Order: sequence, then C-alpha cells, then structure tokens
Amino acid sequence: MGCRDSARELADTTHDLRWARDVRDSVRCAGMLLVLLLLLDWGTDRLTLRRGALWVGLSLLLFLVLYPARVRAGANWLSSRRLLPERRVRTDLLVSVRCLDGVSRRLLLRDALGGRVEIDPDVLVRNPRLWLRLEAGARKSAANGTLRCGATALRRLSLHIDRETAREVFRASGLE
Repeated sequence: MGCRDSARELADTTHDLRWARDVRDSVRCAGMLLVLLLLLDWGTDRLTLRRGALWVGLSLLLFLVLYPARVRAGANWLSSRRLLPERRVRTDLLVSVRCLDGVSRRLLLRDALGGRVEIDPDVLVRNPRLWLRLEAGARKSAANGTLRCGATALRRLSLHIDRETAREVFRASGLE
C-alpha cells in the first residue's frame, strides 16, 4: 500500500519544466569560462598545473552559484532542492509569504511546522501548474487562519503572473 501511495504522489506532482535547460546553461557557462581562461593562459605561455587547477576551481564555483533550484509541488506541498537536501513547506499550513528584493527577487515561504522554502518567483511565472498548486494551498491557509503575513505579497504575485500569462497569450496569438 505504501508503494502505491508514493507512486500516486509522484504522478500527482508538477515540477519546473525549464530546470534541465537551466542546468545545461549553467554547465555551458562554467565550461566556457574554463575554456576561455585555459586558452588565455596557454596563449600567453603562463599555463601551469597550479593555475589550471585554480581555473577549474573557479569554474566549479561559478557552476555552483548558477545551479538552479529544482522546484516541485504536489497536493498541499511545495519543495525546492539545490545541491543540499530538499526543503519543503506545507502550502495548506503557510504562516508567512514574503517577497525579498535584492540582486534577484526571491519568494520566502514558511509553514506552521517550521518548513522554509525560498524560490525564484519567475519559476512560478514560467510554470502555471506550480503556481496553481501554491495558490490552492495558500487559499486553504488563509481560510484556516494560519496565513498571518503575506496575503498582499501573494496578491501582487498573482497579478504579476496573470499579466505575464496574458502577455504570453497575446504574443502566441500574434496580437502583441
């Protein structure tokens, strides 16, 4: 019975459709930096084993910085996984939703069980099914009274996603 439940949960999950492409882009970017640095050193006859190792380390560091989070959602949960363990929140038990501005915008979700997930809001814009899962859970949280902070942030995010979706529909239909 447990295998059947986990198979049903896997079939009922949705994930970021651009994740694999973003990983490939991260590998390409780090690889291009490595090739460029090695060629530059080789062309100036300054390439040594030590400098080569330094350039490999620098490229690896760039890859780690650019590595995208893998965002998945199911019935009443949302998870994000980078290279470290997966972080998960119960969307039906959300306590707060905050938009963090900075170099890159982030959406910080916290639930009543202590779960905390930080994701890029553009992932939700690009993947409407992820947004629908999050929104359904957030509505349950608001109805239950657990969502104490973040209704305004969710409303703004919803408007942004609706705008971007409409823009994509117009672009696809040639009405832009």
